[in-house]
Amino acid sequence: MPRPSARVPASKVWLVKTEPSEYSFDRLARAKRAIWDGVSNAQAIIHLRGMSEGDRVWVYHTGDEKAVVGLARVVRAAQPDPQRPGLTAKGEVKFVVVELEAVGPTARAVTLAEIKAHPGLKSFPLVTHSRLSVMPVSAAEDAVISALGGIG
Repeated sequence: MPRPSARVPASKVWLVKTEPSEYSFDRLARAKRAIWDGVSNAQAIIHLRGMSEGDRVWVYHTGDEKAVVGLARVVRAAQPDPQRPGLTAKGEVKFVVVELEAVGPTARAVTLAEIKAHPGLKSFPLVTHSRLSVMPVSAAEDAVISALGGIG
């Protein structure tokens, strides 16, 4: 099975997970833009580093909701996290942040149960690497989520 980092599509679509009690999509929508920070997992940080301005980003609520609830876009690519300075053993910035802008909510939430049941999403990292907080989304997966969520 390919590692999640090997799945980054040319069109670059991503999914980020958040606990809505910590930071919900509604809060992002009210703020219009926000720095996406707090990511500590090494693989998730690699994915943050791979984000570019204009990339689409699905926002997934964890916890009780477990659903894709909104769409955002990257408005500023990875920058060093000013709250967590430090370098890796290789001399790279250890923690990074990106800035996201809310595009809009999905017309309907796309639940984890729907995602797991959909044949086109069997290899989706949300299913296969459930603990990963930032992950790439293939063009085919993006199309399925868009259709299920009512996003054109």
